[in-house]
Amino acid sequence: MSREFTSVGVIGLGTMGAGIVEVFARNGIDVIAVDADNAGVTHGKGVLEHSTTRAVARGKLSEEDAVALHGRVTYTTDIAALAGCQLVVEAVPEHLDLKKSILARVDQVVGDDAILATNTSSLSVTEIAVASSNPKRVVGMHFFNPAPVQQFVEVVRTVVTEDDVFEDVKALAERLGKKPVVVGDRAGFIANSLLFGYLNHAVSMYETHYATREDIDAAMRLGCGLPMGPLALMDLIGLDTAYEILDTMYKQGRDRLHAPSPIIKQMVSAGLRGRKSGRGFYTYAAPGSSEVVPDALSPKAIDASAAALRTIASVGVVGSGTMATGIIEVFAKAGYAVTFVARSPERVAAVQAGIAKSLAKAVERGKLSQADADAATGRLTGTTSPDDLAGFDLVVEAIVEELAAKQDLFRTLDKVCKPGAILATTTSSLPVIECAIVTARPEDVIGMHFFNPATVMKLVEVVSTVSTSADVTATVVGLTAAVGKHPVSCGDRSGFIVNALLFPYLNDAVRMLEAHYATADDMDTAMKAGCGYPMGPFELLDVVGLDVSLAIQRELYLEFREPGFAPAPLLEHLVTAGYLGRKTKRGFRTYA
Repeated sequence: MSREFTSVGVIGLGTMGAGIVEVFARNGIDVIAVDADNAGVTHGKGVLEHSTTRAVARGKLSEEDAVALHGRVTYTTDIAALAGCQLVVEAVPEHLDLKKSILARVDQVVGDDAILATNTSSLSVTEIAVASSNPKRVVGMHFFNPAPVQQFVEVVRTVVTEDDVFEDVKALAERLGKKPVVVGDRAGFIANSLLFGYLNHAVSMYETHYATREDIDAAMRLGCGLPMGPLALMDLIGLDTAYEILDTMYKQGRDRLHAPSPIIKQMVSAGLRGRKSGRGFYTYAAPGSSEVVPDALSPKAIDASAAALRTIASVGVVGSGTMATGIIEVFAKAGYAVTFVARSPERVAAVQAGIAKSLAKAVERGKLSQADADAATGRLTGTTSPDDLAGFDLVVEAIVEELAAKQDLFRTLDKVCKPGAILATTTSSLPVIECAIVTARPEDVIGMHFFNPATVMKLVEVVSTVSTSADVTATVVGLTAAVGKHPVSCGDRSGFIVNALLFPYLNDAVRMLEAHYATADDMDTAMKAGCGYPMGPFELLDVVGLDVSLAIQRELYLEFREPGFAPAPLLEHLVTAGYLGRKTKRGFRTYA
């Protein structure tokens, strides 16, 4: 017979603990809220009041329900007050000795049938459990921040946890409107294990000055649809907390990708702990504020006098696939005369028909006037000869992702295009410099990595090689903004920003599946409900294509020689078997 949870205790009333109190109280459960001292209790009350006031203001909670919610919470500094609780959740800071001492004290107070839960995000639940006289009743109950909003809860089962304990906790989480997943006791569990490797990689990218904090964050928000960029998320989590989580995961798993980037510890030592201290990777209006304010690292406007910008009045595009067609439409809608080169008259007609259909759909949806659609169509010229690009200011290559083919085209463009014309490649994974060196003008060659569909996705990675002129970079950054896109600048190395951060995370998920730690469904739930990702890793892999994912992961491994980037054998086996994802109706899942 399952337990009836009518009274629960929560120890630790920081942001997470107060959020957990709110979750229980919102669902009609009486809560004994405990903190070490009166200041902690006052802080917890304030967090809860602020949260419920916002919920009422947004129409997500009635005033009557808010009053009832607060009426269910009893605040105290006395652990003995937990005696009648059927469940006690500790949410104190992430220190093993502290959690063990709290658990040992609670163990002496509550009834024999009470469940003891830890909200740890990275520490061993087993190690915490041994502080109890009955480790079989100890379970992990890992909520995600903000607890009232995030739907995911990891229910962590140790090797000794009784079946009825984790089953009852899972059922309670469902009653709270959460999406619980039962996992074993290993560092980081599902979500943090996948999330923090990615966050650590982003910090390393920033630390090595590969890209600015703003560009790294914008790339992942706009390129992957994530709710926050990785560095802003680190500031929200707290750099001290992030360091503890990474350090714990590294010590348990010895995975170098979890070894905290040195700058994290340096910033923590300097008191730059993120939002809560008012400064982290960004500077905030005040400690605890979410408002980012300008600082010495904030980007400055492009100084046209420092790097005289080149004039771009006409644009050529080579290619007739989906990406090329989208890019042609983007430039035409932005007012540029565009000549595009396709392989045959049939392909020229196909591109024109595709753009006409897209423009008509935009008019139908009210996103574009008929006059503007007609004007965009009037700016298009199709041809089958690269020679027709002779007088253009910018030529964008958007052909097949094969280096030899791209190099042949760049040799041709080098001969055809006028001096001073900028030559851009839309490659997503090949070295831009390999295209530049086959020309006599490597300083004029740059990467412009649009994302698919180009008409919708705002992000463009502007990739400068060691040879690219400063004025070319500045011109392309300005042009990208002028056509309504968000440019991010980076150097010429495998994966650029987005793919270099995204695909190792996806590879980690495959490795976790390979180890039978969690199912694909559980991992997809974890990252969507726990971290706010628009798609889970296996949904995304099947959409991208397992063959494409494997090729990118191989490129990253060859470039960085990082053992953790080596493609997961399971990914290779699925590709070998021809299970490439949705396009073959079978990948990590089977499709109708």
